[in-house]
Amino acid sequence: MAEAPLQVVERDFGELAMHMGPQHPSTHGVLRLTLRLRGETVVAADPGIGFLHRGVEKLSESLGWEQLAPVYERDDYVAPTFNSLGFCVAAERLGGIQVPRRGAWLRTLTAELTRIASHLVWLGTWGLDLGGALGGGTTLYMYCFREREKILDWLEAHTGTRFHTNVNLIGGARYDLTPELARSARVLMNGIEAAIPELWGMSGDSSILRDRTRGIGVISPELAQAVGVTGPVLRGSGIAFDVRQAAPYDAYPELQFDVPVRREGDAFARFQVRMEEILQSVRLVRQILDGLPRGPIFTRRPLKNPKASKLPAGEAYAAVESARGELGFYLVSDGSWRPYRLKIHAPSFANLQVIPHVAPGLLVADLVALLGSLDPVLGDVDR
Repeated sequence: MAEAPLQVVERDFGELAMHMGPQHPSTHGVLRLTLRLRGETVVAADPGIGFLHRGVEKLSESLGWEQLAPVYERDDYVAPTFNSLGFCVAAERLGGIQVPRRGAWLRTLTAELTRIASHLVWLGTWGLDLGGALGGGTTLYMYCFREREKILDWLEAHTGTRFHTNVNLIGGARYDLTPELARSARVLMNGIEAAIPELWGMSGDSSILRDRTRGIGVISPELAQAVGVTGPVLRGSGIAFDVRQAAPYDAYPELQFDVPVRREGDAFARFQVRMEEILQSVRLVRQILDGLPRGPIFTRRPLKNPKASKLPAGEAYAAVESARGELGFYLVSDGSWRPYRLKIHAPSFANLQVIPHVAPGLLVADLVALLGSLDPVLGDVDR
């Protein structure tokens, strides 16, 4: 007598509420995702922020104009230079302060080196997020940090500090470039460019990475604009907006570069945008080294007494294109030695808003790939 076939009965356990983070390594900081799951499928995801809140915008009301630039470099701690640069550009617009060409070009040089370093951190940590997809995860991470360390070595030689360079001043740049540093920067760019095919071979050429990122976390152009995402996340959805071209500042009006764009809107598209941006930054650095103008590097020397330095009363907004997107500073001055009010438009904060719209329907493992593709920095979110 034949045995009856074994019947598998699927049981519906309903929805499970679960917190991912704020200690989870794949949340890229102290982010908490409140998830509702049905099995391993995400039904809803709600980002919870505020675990790293520092109150820097309120702190700005008690510090002098000259004291603030180094403070902001602690917000987006993966790409510090952009924070102080955005503030300086806004303060210069408020005060009608001119930046000498050489100072503007030097600030742009540091910014583009920082962009490369930031994207290398993103790529390496994304490799850890995706784990076994990329040689166990740590291989790509270590190769990315190998190249990043070379950039930090150069920044240390240039500014005396590896990370928080404090290179930006209201009215110019703090440190000049020597011929020896210019030569070493050329060698550095040659090395970065030579390393890109190797890094691509461990990431973009991986069929596992492609399978885990293509079609994952698709952000349509309409959703991207409605939510207000910015930077590589926006350009990965087919919208070619870059502050360096839309509202150019410092040396960018005099430099040539392309804005990488992909139309798929998925995690792999955002990966492609950032990889191409590294090469565009290499291109920009070489142009700066070739055409660096002579002359002074600042027009406004910092005073030892912060209360002696004032900006006129009024309001101003200025933005720069950080590694994560539009980083803006809105300043309100009452004519005194410190800001009356200050508000920061943080790109990581803007980009996180897309998660509740895109996460439903993904698996938990895909949610990790989505979050890493957004490249959030929680110091930038919480400030």
